[in-house]
Amino acid sequence: MDADAPSMHIAMFPWFAMGHFIPFLHLSNKLAKRDHKISFFIPKRTQTKLQHLNLHPHLITFVPITVPHVDGLPHDAETTSDVPFSLFPLIATAMDRTEKDIELLLRELKPQIVFFDFQHWLPNLTRSLGIKCLQYWIINPSTIAYLWNGPRQTQGGELTEVDLMKPPKGFPDSSINLHAQELRFLAATRKLEFGSGVFLYDRVGIGSSLSDAIGFKGCREIDGSYAEYLETVYRKPVLFSGPLLPEPPNTTLEEKWVAWLEGFNPGSVIFCAYGSEGSLPENQFQELLLGLELTGFPFLAALKPPNGFESIEEALPEGFRERVQGRGIAYGGWVPQQLILGHPSVGCFITHCGAGSLTEALVNKCQLVFLPRLGADHIINARMLSEKLKVGVEVEKGEEDGLFTKESVWKAVNIVMDDGNELGKEIRANHGKVKNLLLSNNLESFYVDSFCDKLQALLIDGLQG
Repeated sequence: MDADAPSMHIAMFPWFAMGHFIPFLHLSNKLAKRDHKISFFIPKRTQTKLQHLNLHPHLITFVPITVPHVDGLPHDAETTSDVPFSLFPLIATAMDRTEKDIELLLRELKPQIVFFDFQHWLPNLTRSLGIKCLQYWIINPSTIAYLWNGPRQTQGGELTEVDLMKPPKGFPDSSINLHAQELRFLAATRKLEFGSGVFLYDRVGIGSSLSDAIGFKGCREIDGSYAEYLETVYRKPVLFSGPLLPEPPNTTLEEKWVAWLEGFNPGSVIFCAYGSEGSLPENQFQELLLGLELTGFPFLAALKPPNGFESIEEALPEGFRERVQGRGIAYGGWVPQQLILGHPSVGCFITHCGAGSLTEALVNKCQLVFLPRLGADHIINARMLSEKLKVGVEVEKGEEDGLFTKESVWKAVNIVMDDGNELGKEIRANHGKVKNLLLSNNLESFYVDSFCDKLQALLIDGLQG
């Protein structure tokens, strides 16, 4: 970044979910490190959950906002962490109802640019105030490019499963092949009202069309072809902030986990984490655990109780606890994922393919097994990483029902953990190359500096794509 460039005042306004607040705050830290001022809009009671991640409190100011109550939401609900998935659209409605308050805050704070994601109404608001806005995505640009881009938005009528089977015209990747059950799900989500009578896809498409620029967490070495495609679709700049690698943890792993992990050989433990907001149905929960048991490796599975169960223990397969005693743990509480992934005993990570989890995994040595949740970005992430970059193996699922078995879990783990497996050798080599790229000297600082330069240009006289 040009040392003489003036500091910017940036407002951050992410979707009301911890999985969005945290990476937006990671980016804020990297911008504040370069002396830019950040006003971070956040629901009042959620602020305390993020305070410890604010590394530059003299430059990053949390701006608390009151989340209006919406009928059907529990009182005090502010984010998706407070409600089941079925109520997420009501969280979106509550977020939309902050528009007047956001306008007053923007008039008072006078930032030069606002970062947003799902607030489709924000670009018109910022334009009326003479403020720039950037639609910033923590998900991979391949997801936006395949599912939510301009041609998909303007195709007319509802997109069918047949439409979604093939990528839009000009899409730069042939590795994304969707299964029948995924196509049904994705076609159905196009009809999903996601708060305030607005379809989810319109939230994305309208924001992309009206924003001054679009930004992504990532880098051109991996995602450049999708960014170039989106630049031609939307005729506006697409910027990369860099991979936003997690900061080194300022805490250490609890003794109970250290003691357990150190009881096993280096690279021998399977760690399975299925995200903080998703739970599996009972049959898939049990197949996953039985698959882990079948591998013969020690394992730690951090899972939410399946639908309809209050605790992990109630849902365990019959006799499971006794059979895996001493080598397997099914845990229903929160675990420090970043610290566990970095432990030398962990050799394999089974992930739901959320963006944050994938970044943490790719910069560690453990091998990758992809078990995506039924969500658009998770599916596309798994397909791209397993088929195009070939840095891990996706667990096979039924074409029609989308279900996996204990045998398919075992098979995927065996490929990446067996030193003699030829596919596994290729995958381990590819993962090593991506890891080295992401951790290479100056890669991230180069991207953050370039990102800042392009934001400055956008503010000064508009940035041409």
